[in-house]
Amino acid sequence: MKVLQLQIRFPCKQNLEKFRPFPIFFRPYLSQIAPQEYLERINRFVSFLDPGNVKIATAMKKYGLRNLQLIADKTRIPRPTVHARVSRLEKEGLLRTWIHPNYAKLGLVRAMVLLTTKPGRELLAPEALRIPGYWLRLIRCMGECNGYYSTHAIPFGKRWDFEQYLEKIVASGIATRYRVLWLGEAISPLPDFSYYDAMKKTWTFDWPRWLQELAAKPLHTQRKEAQLGGGFDKKDLIILKELVKDGRTKLTQLARLLDMTVPAVKYRFDNLERSGFIREYVIDMLPFAPEISDLYEMVLDFKTREGLGHGERVLSTLPIVRTLSRVEGSNSIAVRMYLPRAEMNNLLTMLSALSRTGVLAGFTFVMLDPMTIRAQTFSYEFYEDNTGWRYDNLEYFEQLRRVSSAFDKEEDIQVTFQSSPVMSFQ
Repeated sequence: MKVLQLQIRFPCKQNLEKFRPFPIFFRPYLSQIAPQEYLERINRFVSFLDPGNVKIATAMKKYGLRNLQLIADKTRIPRPTVHARVSRLEKEGLLRTWIHPNYAKLGLVRAMVLLTTKPGRELLAPEALRIPGYWLRLIRCMGECNGYYSTHAIPFGKRWDFEQYLEKIVASGIATRYRVLWLGEAISPLPDFSYYDAMKKTWTFDWPRWLQELAAKPLHTQRKEAQLGGGFDKKDLIILKELVKDGRTKLTQLARLLDMTVPAVKYRFDNLERSGFIREYVIDMLPFAPEISDLYEMVLDFKTREGLGHGERVLSTLPIVRTLSRVEGSNSIAVRMYLPRAEMNNLLTMLSALSRTGVLAGFTFVMLDPMTIRAQTFSYEFYEDNTGWRYDNLEYFEQLRRVSSAFDKEEDIQVTFQSSPVMSFQ
């Protein structure tokens, strides 16, 4: 059993810049701050993970984000205190909330793309991946793939078209190869704070226990699969995309946006929730200080279907796991992991042991660069009530040709070095 001690105390720097991550991270990058300030930032980060905030976040995950009075009742913390704590965490960028919509009910399917870029043409890759418009995340990655990691929500009937578009990116010389994995619905567990000592500000990384649990004989349980389709219209999509941006968006804000009455919006909201269009409320609360942690996307290949289900259940309890998504047509699962840099070797040791004992058939991973993350909601603007989702590969091929041609003709491409990150982990 290993304990990571994160609490570090130094005399306060009189003019220390206020720690305000944007949206959930530190503002200046590490190379721009002095060692003392760097350590003070870590200390300030862990100070927010006190018993009260942990209790509130846990209750919000269990009982919902929107009713703070219910949270106050369940935690026995006065409502003004709950409101003040939640507001401060949001203001500091340490707590964000949103929803995972049920993409299958919207007629969409998620794709994960690993695009290995051709040297010298890296600037073109994110532009090419954005052209179809259905992208969700774009992140620079390193490891098995040196290039870009991206996720997309593609109309269900256009999966083959999207793969053809990726082939076109390679044919255009922007990339040398790609890998696409079609994903099921995502799960985003709250970090298990039972591994956290809020008084000592320490986390326990119980690698032997986690290895034993993952290696245990799987139970034979049947997972309920999501149903396709469902009744919705453009206004419902607008409500959902606003909740993807902020899960605590007020009904009054939605009413103004849609030019509707609050009762009419509440009726739609309740119907979306009741019908399963809101698959999960996500609470994004970083468990570890970002200055000492890294973000990875891993694909774990289990030997059996039963092993996959068992692994998914165990992984969802680990504090290092941010998001899990099953890979369609396989016994694999894509896992977003965020962990202290010093623990990465222990993670690889555990995965290697699981491979040797036959639990895993293999695993691959890439490191994601949080400084490069670009994100948007699903592309609701491409949906029309009468015609459904619009997707036109011929149009996208032409746009790709123009972008690539303009890049080739540009003689003096300005080199820009990024200094301020825009980050989100989901």
